[in-house]
Amino acid sequence: MNIKPDPQSIPRPWLKHYDPHVPETLEYPKQSLPELFRTSTEKHAHRKAVKFLGKSLSYGQIEKSANAFAAYLEAQGIGKGDRVLLMLPNSPHFIIAYYAILKRGAVVVPASPLDTASEAEYKFRNSGAKIIIFLDLLYDKLMDLLRAEPNILAIVADVSDYLPWPKNFLFRLKKKSLGKPLPDFQRAATITYASVLKQFHHAAVVPTVPLKGEDTAVIIYTGGTTGVSKGVVLSHFAMGVNMTQAKAWGQITPDDIGLCVLPFFHGFGMSVGLNLSLSSGGKMVLMPRWDEAQAIKHFEKDGITVFAGVPTMYNAILNHKNFAKMKNAKLRGCFVGAAPVPEALKITFKEKTGGTLIEGYGLTESVTAKCANPYFGKKKEKSIGIPWPDTLMAIIDENTGEILPAGKEGEIILRSPDLMTGYWQNPEATAATIKDGWLYTGDIGKMDEDGYFSIVDRKKDLIITGGYNVYPAEVEEVLYKHPAVLEACVVGIKDEHLGEVGRAFIALKTGMQATGDDLKAFLADQLIKYKIPKQFVFRDSLPKSPIGKILRKELRDK
Repeated sequence: MNIKPDPQSIPRPWLKHYDPHVPETLEYPKQSLPELFRTSTEKHAHRKAVKFLGKSLSYGQIEKSANAFAAYLEAQGIGKGDRVLLMLPNSPHFIIAYYAILKRGAVVVPASPLDTASEAEYKFRNSGAKIIIFLDLLYDKLMDLLRAEPNILAIVADVSDYLPWPKNFLFRLKKKSLGKPLPDFQRAATITYASVLKQFHHAAVVPTVPLKGEDTAVIIYTGGTTGVSKGVVLSHFAMGVNMTQAKAWGQITPDDIGLCVLPFFHGFGMSVGLNLSLSSGGKMVLMPRWDEAQAIKHFEKDGITVFAGVPTMYNAILNHKNFAKMKNAKLRGCFVGAAPVPEALKITFKEKTGGTLIEGYGLTESVTAKCANPYFGKKKEKSIGIPWPDTLMAIIDENTGEILPAGKEGEIILRSPDLMTGYWQNPEATAATIKDGWLYTGDIGKMDEDGYFSIVDRKKDLIITGGYNVYPAEVEEVLYKHPAVLEACVVGIKDEHLGEVGRAFIALKTGMQATGDDLKAFLADQLIKYKIPKQFVFRDSLPKSPIGKILRKELRDK
């Protein structure tokens, strides 16, 4: 028997715990993202939109640059539905290119600057992207791909494009001494980001390509328990829904100043950091990479009011020598997710900064956050909070599909207007994840009598290290490519600083030899650093079930 959960039968005890300013249901924008952004840039043309490493840009400058970039894309034949790969850190380049791509009705495919060459190439080829926009310092990750695809247009960004004098001059000098390969501008299909803006800066306002709510805005790649990265397809409407819910929950206004360190290539950074700020008239202070000392400076000097991060970031801030000396912090709200937050950390951070740490939970398949502890109201320790407006969550029996009562553990399922359209070109995986309008998260949790949810086990095998998701199957797949590896199983173990780290159990082939360092070096060529296990344990063989399946739980419990 497999019961289909009836939305009308789901109890909603959480509604009585909503803050007074949060309604049960919201009105969502009917416009596309570029239409929302343009309304905001026109209304707030003279307000500061972005601060990046000392240089500020107004909303009017963002609009003008995005129009120039969109005009260039139009000249290259980029139109509705075309995919464009972005491999950029949090910088003005990302914001302007992102906006311009959406103006053309094209689809943004963000890649992480931390991706390896093979990971970046997979996203490029799987998505069918027509253009790559990347930071010049990341050229080594795209060099082979661009040589193999000489006709693919490559647009190269330089951090110094947006640095004030003399930082821009000094950065160019330093870059030459880094010893990293830099883009080959003899390649015919390569152009600089700066030259694009220069050539098209007189372009008239580029009309936004007519778009419907269901049209695709972005494809964000996320790991899978099978080890195969899947593209999560998110529509303009879904993105609009999520940022509207976040705005209502956190009472975000044009007066807010956000420190944007969570990457824009990630669902949360894109939705709550970029989309929400750009559409509401707020100011974004960008951090291209995490540095707790710099974060503390921003809190003091830039009047940061809202901040989102992972527990390791907050912990690093609290333990930095400059934190105790921090003055004039104006933080009022801080969102934290991806891993449990110790209660002592919340209390200390609140005392020192005035900022309330709000724990939440979400998935890329629903853009990002889908529940959180109330901003003003009751917060519960070790809880991910209560569902956002127009969001249903329930706990079901994994075997029967029956909705379970408060206190019982089972799989978390949810439904909301911002669920993904599906996985890119993967109908089988889509059908396994979304059933009858419900997103089956795979996470094991429970709900208490007040409607507060908590996570018991995150996707069982998933390892969360420093806020990053590591899927064991992906790591194991690479380990099995090593000529000496017979069996491999990666599990998560607790770590004081990162929450969890990977431990790999290895059985070697008869007569073959390999050390932990050998395997780390092998993995380093194909995986981002945080995915590489910290420990390697060698055994003659790994424990298996009667049908030959490696007993992951038994190894995890060792």
